[in-house]
Amino acid sequence: MAKQINVALVGNPNTGKTSVFNQLTGLKQKVGNYPGITVEKKEGISKISRVLKAHIIDLPGTYSLNASSLDESVVIELLLNKNDKDYPDVIVVISDAENLKRNLLLFTQIKDLGIPTILAINMADRMERKGISIDVKGMEERLGTKIALLSARKNTGFDNLKNLIENYKNLSTEPCLNASEIDPDYFEILKKTYPKEDLYKLWLVISQDANFGNLNRNRVQAESNLETKSKSEIKRLQHKETIKRYQFINDTLNKFLVKDLNQATGLRAKLDRLLIHKVWGYVIFAAILFLIFQAIYDWSEYPMDMIDTLFASLSEMANSNLPEGAFTSLIAEGIIPGIGGVVIFIPQIAFLFLFISILEESGYMSRVVFLMDRIMRRFGLSGKSVIPLISGTACAIPAVMAARNIESWKERLITILVVPFTTCSARLPVYLIIIALVIPDERLFGIFNYQGITLMLLYVIGFAAAIGSAWIADKFLKMQSSSYFVVEMPDYKMPMFKNVAYNVIEKTKAFVFGAGKIILAISVILWVLASYGPGDDFNNAEEIVKTEVVDSGETISLDEIETKIASYKLKHSYIGKMGHAIEPVVVPLGYDWKIGIAIISSFVAREVFVGTLATIYSVGSEEEETIKNRMAQEVNPILGGKLFTFASGISLLLFYAFAMQCMSTLAIVKRETGTWKWPLIQFFGMSAFAYIVALIAFQLLK
Repeated sequence: MAKQINVALVGNPNTGKTSVFNQLTGLKQKVGNYPGITVEKKEGISKISRVLKAHIIDLPGTYSLNASSLDESVVIELLLNKNDKDYPDVIVVISDAENLKRNLLLFTQIKDLGIPTILAINMADRMERKGISIDVKGMEERLGTKIALLSARKNTGFDNLKNLIENYKNLSTEPCLNASEIDPDYFEILKKTYPKEDLYKLWLVISQDANFGNLNRNRVQAESNLETKSKSEIKRLQHKETIKRYQFINDTLNKFLVKDLNQATGLRAKLDRLLIHKVWGYVIFAAILFLIFQAIYDWSEYPMDMIDTLFASLSEMANSNLPEGAFTSLIAEGIIPGIGGVVIFIPQIAFLFLFISILEESGYMSRVVFLMDRIMRRFGLSGKSVIPLISGTACAIPAVMAARNIESWKERLITILVVPFTTCSARLPVYLIIIALVIPDERLFGIFNYQGITLMLLYVIGFAAAIGSAWIADKFLKMQSSSYFVVEMPDYKMPMFKNVAYNVIEKTKAFVFGAGKIILAISVILWVLASYGPGDDFNNAEEIVKTEVVDSGETISLDEIETKIASYKLKHSYIGKMGHAIEPVVVPLGYDWKIGIAIISSFVAREVFVGTLATIYSVGSEEEETIKNRMAQEVNPILGGKLFTFASGISLLLFYAFAMQCMSTLAIVKRETGTWKWPLIQFFGMSAFAYIVALIAFQLLK
């Protein structure tokens, strides 16, 4: 049986760490969260040799061991904790051939931890084109390590890297430089107090307030009789340490690395001048987004229709081939539609992450983040928040997942909380039918359709609500947030198909298996509420309806009788009772109990609203015009007159613009935040806001 060791991949963002991870692990990888926190944990298995396997841990990107985010803290905590099951036997520091100076700061810090460390210089295939040459042997001696030149794009250098990993015990664990020279007296006391402990690890305990076994900052300072240093003094020492390390790095690179600037191209500078231009940058970004979302809608339409048809056929097959009874109804009307409600989102999610991955891999996404940061920061958001907010126009689920790229937990949380305000495609069926009912099909100046203007305004209102609520959340959330903004500007490059494919697969799997279980469970609960009811009215629905038909003298078809029975059952089911129970609450908004039921059932997904009304209004067909004509004839039982007026229609539109009517989004918010606290705040907060706005609108317009 092959022995297994732990290998940690560490590196700055945008050094190609993920590409190296994918090359080493292939599809033998999984994504989760570190226990108790929301930071993503990627791990996989790599066969190093016939006798050795490696458990590869892809640690979050970090610029140094001076932690400024939750992601970076995770790196420090793992590298200090020998009792952690993931504690590495060997560390591979991934660096970029074009940015070695910045990357080597992290490398020299990790070398001080006394863990066998390999320096992997990625993107080696670009070195010749960029006029870069490295004296590998000389640099290895200077840094006290072994170096692997890699090209994840061309899959070269990985056999050498695996060989170095296999022989990790031969690597030197001596530090590159003596960091204690920044304050010799201070470090001498530390050394005398803890002679068996690594000196640099003790410094990290003090400077980062990290845990090191059973040691912490207070204990170390107390036992060593060290004078407690203020935060400013610790920062001063960190600056001295950084300067000392860069002096060592500069000296190393001057001796062993040559850059021929005459060979390097200036294409990046030219593209940057255009793509982050204060005017053209926004124009180009808007054009790209327009093309992306056109593609998402067009390309996902066909697979989504196929999935919808497939699950409808499966339900029909279940009804036709299984014996009649509650179990068959549960499968055909609860479980199969529940699974279909999960699977039908896959095309949109996959296409959205396909495009996002391409933009990230190409290096363009960093420019977008830089472009938008100044605007978004005024409202408590990050430049990186713009991607989830725009993604939300397709579906809030992948948009919430896309917020993982935001380092600051406060900014990530605010983004997650406000994303559902943006108008998603699920709202469109509701919007279209209500607009068709209450907005005249006429044109402004003979050019602009009033219905089209209304739809556009709903999108604008949704985005404005997201920005406004972000500003409010920023004021009320008492969380520490970084006051500075750092974004890496990587070189432009062709996206790697393997990286894009892995990203799409992992993100899609995360949705299906993460949120899917919750969605399916709630779908079954809603089926039960709609399929059963208390008392004789529900149990004897068939006899009651048939008696009413006979007494009325009507001549109607068998299908129409079945539709009336289904409508009567729904009215007297548990969910129907709930509709009547909330009628006093919805009447001030201009609604009746039927709309109340539609609102409850559309919690599964907003578009369910139309299908629910089709059943309630005893319509056999779900064609939009048929539903519209039937809805147009409805009379308000409380106020008299038409039920769907301009006032009630605008009220309903605003309610759906602001309400959290999507259990899928709540499920994914719970998954991303790791608690039900935030999705519940989101649900009740948005619903209350939607109710108040809808109430004011109806009362003013009626």
